Amino acid sequence: MLEDLKGNVWQANLELVLKGLVALTFGNVSGFDRASGLVAIKPSGIAYDALKARDIVLIDLEGKVVEGKLRPSSDAPTHLALYKAFPEIRGISHGHSPAATAFAQAAAEIPCYGTTHADHFNGAVPVTRFLTKKEVSADYEAKTGAVIIERFESGNINPLELPAVLVAGHGPFTWGLSPGSAVRNAVILETVAHMAIQTRLIRKDARVLPGYIREKHHRRKHGPDAYYGQGKEK
Repeated sequence: MLEDLKGNVWQANLELVLKGLVALTFGNVSGFDRASGLVAIKPSGIAYDALKARDIVLIDLEGKVVEGKLRPSSDAPTHLALYKAFPEIRGISHGHSPAATAFAQAAAEIPCYGTTHADHFNGAVPVTRFLTKKEVSADYEAKTGAVIIERFESGNINPLELPAVLVAGHGPFTWGLSPGSAVRNAVILETVAHMAIQTRLIRKDARVLPGYIREKHHRRKHGPDAYYGQGKEK
């Protein structure tokens, strides 16, 4: 099963490139096997066109390398913090896609202007606060995970209803029930971020989608009363 996990994480990392979400070696995807307590993650700084399934590194929840000769992604501590805090998730994606990163650099959430957004994110995509100088100077990546968790806890946000966040001044993280679904959410995030920018260009004072429409669209695709498609979405 761990070989399957490594293969899925490898494929998900390549999908970041295919979907135009990363440049050079930016970005990473991980997957978590909760039965073994091990995380599979992209190695640090390896070009995507050179990446092989055998290069994917296995680490435990404390960050110790269990299998692999390469160093895991420098963002691994952020991934580990999220897996510990959000017990339902099984995959995490991080990148610097232009539209979503623009919102992160502006330290601005992505408002829910329409039903495309509502279908996937039940509300504005949240943005964290900036890390403090002290947080940056020690365990920076772990503290990045901590400010994400802080934002979700302080806002009482369900990470399954809003599987995305913008780290102020940095970029987006998305997650899901698998590495593949984490990347899929990254694709959707970039799409709705671009739509939000275009919406503001057309009308600076554009209204957010009324809550009753947002809830209707989200619930018809997610939750016990979902009726969109042919079965439960993963």
